[in-house]
Amino acid sequence: MTKTVYRRLRRPQTFFYLLVVLHVVVIGLGLSSAYHMEHNGHVVTGMNNHIVWGMPHVFAVFLIVAASGALNVASISSVFAKLDYKPFARLSGMLAVALLVGGLAVLVLDLGRPDRLIVAMTTYNFKSIFAWNIYLYIGFVAIIAAYLFTMMDRTAVRYNKPIAYLAFVWRLILTTGTGSIFGFLIAREAYDTALLAPLFIAGSFAYGLAFTVLVLITMCRSMNEKLMSDEVTGKFRNLLILFVLVVVYFTVVKHLTNLYATEHHGVEWFLLAGGGIYPAVFWFVQIGIGTVLPLILLTAKWDIEGEARFRLSVASILVLIGGVAQMYVIIIGGQAYPLDIFPGMEVSSSFGDGAVGWYVPSMPEILLGVMGVSIAMLMSGLAFMALRFLPQTDTTPDKTA
Repeated sequence: MTKTVYRRLRRPQTFFYLLVVLHVVVIGLGLSSAYHMEHNGHVVTGMNNHIVWGMPHVFAVFLIVAASGALNVASISSVFAKLDYKPFARLSGMLAVALLVGGLAVLVLDLGRPDRLIVAMTTYNFKSIFAWNIYLYIGFVAIIAAYLFTMMDRTAVRYNKPIAYLAFVWRLILTTGTGSIFGFLIAREAYDTALLAPLFIAGSFAYGLAFTVLVLITMCRSMNEKLMSDEVTGKFRNLLILFVLVVVYFTVVKHLTNLYATEHHGVEWFLLAGGGIYPAVFWFVQIGIGTVLPLILLTAKWDIEGEARFRLSVASILVLIGGVAQMYVIIIGGQAYPLDIFPGMEVSSSFGDGAVGWYVPSMPEILLGVMGVSIAMLMSGLAFMALRFLPQTDTTPDKTA
């Protein structure tokens, strides 16, 4: 057993500063996009009366879901006592908070009236799942902050185990709440299913781990050091394979369940075959690029030194691309399908009732969404420079493990 010594990020390579500049530029473009939409109204976006949640919501929900999963490594080490993951627990907790902040930043700036957030935080309608999520998000940040404190302060270490269990349960509740935002919308046939909650939980495991792997590999490159051993790299690979397969399982179950119910045949045909862009995004991006290719890369035999880490990083990027595609199909595709206001009847009007919603994302929307990722990454990088989050293996026996 070895003791893990933690340190700050000091004297990083030029690669790190280039990433910082890139994220600052993206954040600047995102803020400019938010101002452009705030000043001119949402008419400058691709959103309309049919599609009221656009690309910013896709990225926001994706980041919020990933934030829950980014806590995977810390939970595995503390709750399930897998000490191989313990050196990365602090980084895992910090990344979880950063991803949540990035997602919420996009969400707030896409509201149209960000100042109205004060009303949402002081006046609650407890019949609304949105109101419950205010508590879930704030509680998540507070609990992870306490969790990190028990990891980093010797006097608080005795509280680490109960806080770890609380954080694990809270993250499941948070992701369930996020999935239930859509699962409780019975008016939308694509949303009306309780399976969205476990599907979002499964997705959080895969996306959060993919973000964690990429941040770790980026830190290895920035410090010109090997933070992950070959054994740990293999463990991350096996976990990512498992989580991707779990996402596939719940995706298949969700669609088979809808296909079993005759009332949902129309929306399933729309999303899987006849809906134009949405089946293409589902089969080509979500399944092909985001599922099949990562599994091929992760299960192939690794012989060349360093190839394992390269394939793991590429697979993680592909998993994240597939995650954004999945949210796009669920959120945008679910709104594009016509509302079935009068079942069994054909409905048409000058407003467009009964017609498929048309949506083409605008550049300001995309920049605002991508800004959330840059906020999370920049926040993580600055935290690594300010506090001791990065592991450095020492050969001193760890008597506290």
